[in-house]
Amino acid sequence: MAPSTVRIVAAAVALALVIIAAMLMFSFGTDVAGVTTWAYVGLIALAVAFVVYAAVEYAQTRRFDSITGQFDTRTLVIIPIAIALNIILGQAIGAALRVPIYFDSVGTILVGALAGPIPGALTGLLANTLWTVIVPPPFHSDYAAAFAVVAAVIGLMAGAFGRFGWMRPRPTDDNTRLGIGAAIAIGVVVVLGWLAYIGWRVAFDTDLGFNAEAEFILLVIGFLALAIMLGTIIGLALLLFRRRDLTVSYVVVAGVLTGIVAALISAPISANVFGGVTGAGTDFLVAAFRQAGADIQAATLGQGLISDPIDKVITFAVVYVILGAMASRTKARFPQGERLINLGDQLPMQADPEAPAP
Repeated sequence: MAPSTVRIVAAAVALALVIIAAMLMFSFGTDVAGVTTWAYVGLIALAVAFVVYAAVEYAQTRRFDSITGQFDTRTLVIIPIAIALNIILGQAIGAALRVPIYFDSVGTILVGALAGPIPGALTGLLANTLWTVIVPPPFHSDYAAAFAVVAAVIGLMAGAFGRFGWMRPRPTDDNTRLGIGAAIAIGVVVVLGWLAYIGWRVAFDTDLGFNAEAEFILLVIGFLALAIMLGTIIGLALLLFRRRDLTVSYVVVAGVLTGIVAALISAPISANVFGGVTGAGTDFLVAAFRQAGADIQAATLGQGLISDPIDKVITFAVVYVILGAMASRTKARFPQGERLINLGDQLPMQADPEAPAP
């Protein structure tokens, strides 16, 4: 196992142990005090994970190069911009429009891809915490801080995918490789669509006590979510077949993996802290699963496994388009920007012996 992988695994285990211990030892109410307490637990867990990561790196190398190297002036400038982007998009789409996706991780994933896992995690952590603690209405959220640990993990994963080279363009004339990539991307999208169809059928076949006007609004929201998903699919198809860019399959897989991990972490928080009600457009899916007979844990997990992978595929696709619009020289100035550049345009760089081959 590579030294960097050992550090990541050790930090992830420490994070999970702190969260599990807190959930077993304490009960968290759904009032402001309970939400604040859970947010503090998340912050402590992330702090412990960071200390473990740093300790393992120091034991391996007697230095902290992998941490300090991720924070340059450009990273420090882009983080507050990314935080504002997360809050504005998340509040406008996830909360105001009540669409059953979140869209509050664009800035987090962008920073993670450009700068690395730790800046990505810090961006997600600060965005969700400030969203609840400091940001005033109409962009304020009572729930975001409790999910700060989820946002941090999303940033970590985005940084890792960027470091692995999953977000760099891969134009190819090899029809076999392009066909395999297309099959993977299409297969994943079909599965996501099937899961979304199951969720919507449960919602519409279950009597949630809505009046006719509310049911009409729910139907409009459903078609809006479908339009967003179809727009993403069309954009990915253009990249895959018109530009013959194999990275589309990597983007889809990265989004799905991130969404599954986010769902597994956020579902217990949503169930145990908020009773499944978080003020987002996904609440009606939780209510539908509950009405269909699922307990609160199963309902929140089911909702998360439907909404989160779709949301993260869309978000990773948006970030990939943003990265594609950036000049190669601009990207290369960020700590891991050279891993986001087409190998044909690669600028001279110092090799990182710990990083896997792109």
